[in-house]
Amino acid sequence: MTHYGSCLCSAVEYEVTGPLAPVILCHCSLCRKATGSAFAAISPIAAADFHITKGEEFLRSYSMEGGVQRIFCSQCGSPIISKRDSTPNIVRLRIGSLNTPLDVPISAHAFVGSKAAWYDINDEIPQYEERP
Repeated sequence: MTHYGSCLCSAVEYEVTGPLAPVILCHCSLCRKATGSAFAAISPIAAADFHITKGEEFLRSYSMEGGVQRIFCSQCGSPIISKRDSTPNIVRLRIGSLNTPLDVPISAHAFVGSKAAWYDINDEIPQYEERP
């Protein structure tokens, strides 16, 4: 199945032509700050399967220590993907930007050792203090 997505303002649109990996809910402080929420919902996918179909000129990147880049729409601020220098063949898709139904399960809560104190995890999905 091909998945389609966009940013909040639809200036940026993309498609994913390969499979989505099971979703990881990352509770680390960096993901919380980048999303403004309790966690980021992420699916690692093959970089070759991710294609910007509209608005590439609106994409901006924020580079962080450790070789991580967060790529977002410069018009509305929506996070789209992140990349790591250590895994150039993988991008981490921000699931909230999908326009098509999610067809993979949520597989893990990551970095629960630093999760927001105001958020309680109330499901049976495996939890990991750091990276699974």
